[in-house]
Amino acid sequence: MTLPDLAVTEPVGPDGAPIVLLGPSLGTASAVLWEDVVPILSQRYRVALWDLPGHGASKPATAAFSTEDLADALAAVIRELGAPVYYAGVSLGGATGQQLVVRHGDLLKAAAVVCSSPKFGTPEMWTERAAKIRAQGTPVLVSAQAERWFAPGSIAARPVITGRLLHNLSDADDESYALCCEALAAFDVREALRGATTPVLAMYGEHDPVSPPADAELIAGAVAHGRTVGIADASHLAPAEKPAEVAAELIRFFEEH
Repeated sequence: MTLPDLAVTEPVGPDGAPIVLLGPSLGTASAVLWEDVVPILSQRYRVALWDLPGHGASKPATAAFSTEDLADALAAVIRELGAPVYYAGVSLGGATGQQLVVRHGDLLKAAAVVCSSPKFGTPEMWTERAAKIRAQGTPVLVSAQAERWFAPGSIAARPVITGRLLHNLSDADDESYALCCEALAAFDVREALRGATTPVLAMYGEHDPVSPPADAELIAGAVAHGRTVGIADASHLAPAEKPAEVAAELIRFFEEH
């Protein structure tokens, strides 16, 4: 089976520094989502970003894929970058990070699972969304996602980056987005995570309706070395809403490991 073709940026940061690989949420481009976090992290790490199929710099998907496939594709990337690395991913990027922990833990120093869950909703919810996108396109989601993605006051406080993220959603390839939905329909690592030895930080946004604090607790409680941390006044896209706070928590966690 051909693995997804994922675009990955060249690492930026001091020569010889440890590598941090950052991953996206469904509907976003990593370069925008992590835009204000990268300058902070890259003072002490070499930072690279990857994009989902049909999002950001990645080509549209040509076949169905699973979250396991995304993790296996990233594993090849990580080997080229120079394993082991630090990882942080948001939502579906966090789901991919959990699959990395389960399937390729030897390639990771530590993993931050940001605004993510060990299982998202029901399979029916995702297959219905996939059908909706194939029929109407990703712009139909913009209004609803604005409410899910951002905490009260975030759009007013950060209008440029939040607006660009909503444009990312409109610009995402419809079929690739639908295939991501179908990958999420099958995603469930609640049992697979049990006893995994990679250190895991489960970070949640205070106002996140998609991946609430209870989901972070499930992730951290399943692995051998896990803990949670909350980001105040943030929802599902915490790195864009509260970049300084997210960066500080990531640095603290990575420095521990």
